[in-house]
Order: sequence, then structure tokens, then C-alpha cells
Amino acid sequence: MTHMGEWSKVNSFPRANKRSEEATITNGRVQSLPIKEIYPDDKNHLHLDSKSLDSLSQPHCLVCMNKESCRIVRSRTKLMNTLIERGKPQEVQSIFNALIEEGHRPSLISYTTLLTALTIQKHFESIPSVISQVEENGMKPDSIFFNAVINAFSEAGKMEEAMDTVQKMKESGLKPTTSTYNTLIKGYGISGKPEESLKLLEMMSGEENVRPNIRTFNVLVRAWCKKKNIMEAWNVVHKIIASGMQPDAVTYNTLATAYAQNGETCQAEGLIVEMQNNRVQPNDRTCGIIIGGYCKEGKLKEALRFMHRKDLGLRPNVVVFNSLVKGFVDTMDRDGVDQVLKLMKDFGVKPDVITYSTIMNAWSSAGFMEKCREIFDDMVKAGIKPDGHVYSILAKGYVRNQEVEKAEELLTAMIKAGVHPNVVIFTTIMSGWCSSGRMEHAIKVFDKMCEYSISPNLKTFETLIWGFGEAKLPWKAEEILQIMKEFGVQPEKSTVLLVADAWRSIGLTKEANRMLGVLKTKEKTNQVKTEEMPFESLEKIYQKKSANAYQPNILQIPPVVTNDQKGPASATRKGTMMMRDGDFSLEISSLAAKSMNLSHTCKFGERLPIICQKQSRGQLGVYGQFPQSCTVVFLN
Repeated sequence: MTHMGEWSKVNSFPRANKRSEEATITNGRVQSLPIKEIYPDDKNHLHLDSKSLDSLSQPHCLVCMNKESCRIVRSRTKLMNTLIERGKPQEVQSIFNALIEEGHRPSLISYTTLLTALTIQKHFESIPSVISQVEENGMKPDSIFFNAVINAFSEAGKMEEAMDTVQKMKESGLKPTTSTYNTLIKGYGISGKPEESLKLLEMMSGEENVRPNIRTFNVLVRAWCKKKNIMEAWNVVHKIIASGMQPDAVTYNTLATAYAQNGETCQAEGLIVEMQNNRVQPNDRTCGIIIGGYCKEGKLKEALRFMHRKDLGLRPNVVVFNSLVKGFVDTMDRDGVDQVLKLMKDFGVKPDVITYSTIMNAWSSAGFMEKCREIFDDMVKAGIKPDGHVYSILAKGYVRNQEVEKAEELLTAMIKAGVHPNVVIFTTIMSGWCSSGRMEHAIKVFDKMCEYSISPNLKTFETLIWGFGEAKLPWKAEEILQIMKEFGVQPEKSTVLLVADAWRSIGLTKEANRMLGVLKTKEKTNQVKTEEMPFESLEKIYQKKSANAYQPNILQIPPVVTNDQKGPASATRKGTMMMRDGDFSLEISSLAAKSMNLSHTCKFGERLPIICQKQSRGQLGVYGQFPQSCTVVFLN
């Protein structure tokens, strides 16, 4: 039997930091056994938990110190397993860390549960650290732990490491089971090497008390189907029959999925005869695969025909009906949608939030917001709680119809309904204000988003950059690049091009080329290195060169936005006005990165820049609205 210390010799099991894993006894106390903690900035690695490192002088559980079974460890481990069952594996890490911080020694079962949670979250790079800690704590892995490690490597597609673990398992005196081999076959399927699985079938035949079962073959069928080799998948089905077993619903559903994905749904439906001949009853999954396949192929009549097949005795669920609804919505077939809704009623299936949101999206896209809102109200009356996606559909529709005020009102409605707004709806509303030329409102929405602790993404910043470009304020568009750094959002090629377009729109080609130069630097270094030019100098550039770009003392008015405005890519210009004005000076910039203290607030500033000096009109913002509905910028 190989001692666990030899595990460290295997390349796939690197030893973790010694300082972070050793347990020693000093002055009668067991020192902490810190687990490396996952932080949001790097979810693929486990980092040292500083709290655990600082707890060296803290007393620890005497039961754990004596290596006895601790009630607290058992209860917390049970809680970790419960969290996994409830689909909350991300919360397991904090429970595990709390054990260590409180001075307890996790059991092997605790480490196995942690390993399972990390695998579910696909934090595969963390697996070696857990293995090393088990080793350092002097624990002898059991078959359950070994199988958890094998599953982790198989899910990661690291089959060499998985097979090495099987060897270590055997050297430890433990025997692989049928479940172990099934996991390995699954791993070869994930790594795109199902042919290697045939060797595993031979290995199983040489093992004592290990025989392939129907799951073994089904995993192999899925592996070949994933590789789009249905012929080999059928060969596996023949092996199932030759071994004295019968294919089950999973076998046929896997084949049906492969046919449907390949645009051969009629072949998938044909499998039903084969199923019935082998006394296998088609189920809801079978129904969903075939109907979904016909919808994907645009054969909605075929999908409806299949729904009416009484010989199958199927009762389609809401997921199946939603596929049909979406199919008819995508083709703008109202009669078809009504037919499906009637069928739902006949089958006693109630529409869910997806059913309603799919129909709402159709009305919203067509510009019929009253009808869209009517569907929304019907959903609420039916006792179905709208989610963030539903509100985003409404917001997008209102913005498309240039009813941005109504879109922004949805934020209040969401909070009242207990739905937390997300970055999508905030960015959608910002795009509406940008399209209407009211950047001060877009900034206020940004500030509100930050107040709700919602982090802006690349789309958010690109929307603001585009808005300032349309407003002929390229220097403010460029400042967004600096602000993005404060939020840890990396500009992309499209971001820099938007800023360059903003400069080009007012005739400053040199500044546009400067931004393109920045883009070339990014392409060389894979990192945008924006020039931190002071805001005042950008202003002077504009002041100095505007005379050459335009007639003396004349500024271009931002374009009136048409009803079909949809954002930066589809911006249209309709009419241009020119207006004389004097020199200008921007002493305060709410977008200047220098004026922002993001450690205390993520607002753009206490107040908006007073660019318009027409105080007699009571205007404190950037823009003023004229009766002609043209958006005007005053720069005094």
C-alpha cells in the first residue's frame, strides 16, 4: 500500500503552500488548518484565507484536537451536503472556512463534500489544493473521496490525471466500482475521445465484481452522439442488446436529441416505434425533444400534429408548450399562439413566467406596448411574479418607443415588487436617455445603479461613450475610458473605436487618430493603455482646433433621434442645426476621473457640469429643449 505522502510525486496533485496547510501543536493548542478561499476576482483558484492565518493564537476544539468525531463538524458537513442538494454549491466554501476559523478540524467527509461543490462550480484548478490538504492532515482517502477526485478530473476533461487517480486508488487497496468506470467513460466523452472508452469496457471485464450496466452504455451512447457519430452510438445500442440488457428511455432520448440537433427530427420521431417495440414508454422528455426539434426546423405544423398524437398518452409539460409558443411567436403567427394557449388549457397546463415573457417580447418588438403591458398585467393577475427579464422586456419596449420616462418608472415598480434590478435594465434605460440626447438623465440612472450596488459592465460604458459622442462631447466620451479603470472594466476594440468616432464627428481627425494609435498599442500588448490626458487639455484642443473644423464660433447641434433608434450601431442622423455661441470653459466635469472618489461613492459627481450658462432659462444641465424638438448644446 502506498502512503499518501507519495501522492505529491504525481504531477497532477501539486502540493499546496506548506504554511497554509500544516497543523502543529503549540502551548497545548492545535493551530488552524486554513483552506484557501475563493474570491470574486479569481474564481478558478483558492487563495489563502488571511483570517485563518491570523488565528494561530486562538484556542481550538479539544474534540478535534484529539482527532475524535466532532458534533459540530458533522452537523456543518451535513449542512454543506444539504446546500449542494438545494443547488447552492457556492455557499459550501464559506461553511467550510467557518469550521476552520472556529478551530475545528474538517473530516474526510467534509473535504469530499467541498471537492464535490468545487467540481459542480467547475473550479477545477482548486482540486489539487484540496487533495494536498487531505494529505498534509494525515488523512487516508476512502473510495468515496477517490471517486470524487476522479469525477472532478473527468468533468475537467483531464483524463490522464483521472486514470492516475484510479491507479493510486488501486495501490491504496481500494477497488474501482462500476460507478468509477462510468465516470471515466463520461470523462472521455467530455474530452472528445469516446473511442478510449472501449478500452475501459475491456478493463471492467477484468475486474472482479465489476460489470457494465445500462448507465455505462448510455454514457457511451451520449459520448458518441456528442461527437455527432450516430452510427457508433447505434453500435453501442447493439452491444446493450447483445449483453442481455434492454435500451431504456434515456438511451432513446439521447439518440433523439442527436437527430433533432442534426435537423433530422422526423428520424427522432421515428424512434418512438423502436421504443414501443422494445416496450419502452416515451416520456415528457421524448415529447420535448421532438417538439423542440420541429420548432427549431420551423416545422410548427408538424410540432402541433405531434402534440395531438393520442396513441402516446403523453401529457406535455409547460416547457414543451413554451417551445411551441416561442416557435409561433418567432414567425409572428398569432393564430398559432392562440392554438397553443388553447391546447395548454385543454391539457390543464398553466402558463408560467416564460410563457408570458415570450408573448410580451413579441408585442414589445412589434412596438405595441399597450398590448405588451396588458399581457404583463394578466400575468400579475394570474399570480405569477414577474422576474428581472420580464421588466427588461418592458423597459426595452418603452425605450424603443421613446417613452424613457415609463422605462425608468419600472425601477420603482421592481423594487416595490421585491425584484432586484440588474445591469441590463439600467443600461437599457441609459441607452434611451442617450438616444434622446438627455445625457444628464443617463448619468443620474448610472448613479442610481451604483446606489443599488450593481456593477456597470462594458455595455454600460459603451452606451455612455456613444451617448456623449452623439452629443458632440468627445472629451467626455474619452473620460469614460479612465472611469472604466476605476470599475475594473477593460475596454475592448469597439470601445476605443466609439471614442475615435466621437472625435471624428466634430472634425478633429488628429484626436481620432490618437485614439486609433491607442488601439494599435492594445493590439500589440493585449492591454489598452489609455493616455491620461488632463481634462483641461482636451478642452483646449477642441477650443484651439474647432475654428479650423467649422465656421468661426459655430457649433453643431446633436441630431434629432428617430423612432427607430436602437443604439450605437444603428444611430441615425435626421436634420442638423447650427448655432452661434461664444467661447466655453468647463471648470467642473462630473465625468472627470480626477473628481471621483470611488472608494466612497461611484456617482459621477455631486452635480452636472454647468455648460449652459443661460441661467435666465433656469437650465443647470448640459442640454436645453427647444419647441422645434431639436436637442441643443450651449457651450459658453
